[in-house]
Amino acid sequence: MTVVFRALTAVCAVAGIVALQVWNHGDWGSFVYFTVQSAVIIAVVSAVAVFRPVPAWVRGAATLYSCITGIVYHTLLANPSSPFYQADSGAHTLHNLLLHSAVPILAAITWLVVERERVRWWYAAAWLCYPLAYLVFALVRGAFVHEYPYPFIDVNKLGGLGVTETSLGFTVAFFLLGLALIGLGVLLRRLLTRDRAGETAPAEDPASV
Repeated sequence: MTVVFRALTAVCAVAGIVALQVWNHGDWGSFVYFTVQSAVIIAVVSAVAVFRPVPAWVRGAATLYSCITGIVYHTLLANPSSPFYQADSGAHTLHNLLLHSAVPILAAITWLVVERERVRWWYAAAWLCYPLAYLVFALVRGAFVHEYPYPFIDVNKLGGLGVTETSLGFTVAFFLLGLALIGLGVLLRRLLTRDRAGETAPAEDPASV
């Protein structure tokens, strides 16, 4: 079952990237987006994990980044009530459905339900290294090309202070999301262990009651 979910996650991630490239007529500029980069990460990690062990902290990081992609897209970019709503987000295109819905859901299910790995709580902080590095990359790139991949880090529209405030908010939110992935994994593992223990426990002898 684990191998199936890992393989399905990798296939959906690759299919989403390919579909996006077809949609953009082969424009490699789409790889500037966190969505595509996180899809590459989860695809590689999931594919490798099909054939050989991958450390839980690596798979946890890839899962977090995929979940970030899905949550940010659906709550901010494709949500009409969000100040960062993008009306032309193409929510119903194949690549969006794969990259922003299918892959994050599969990644979360694999981590929480299928694998339930034990990891350290402080990993939630370590996992932020990539999102923070991406932020630096996006801001430095934007300073030269005067374009930013996402409206919530657009210095031209929000100004330096506005981007700082949103970035701090995202950092805290992503840290809490990482803790949630770890905590839910621990909870589900304990529940499953308890259920198995109950199933394997010897039944009481009625005569001894």
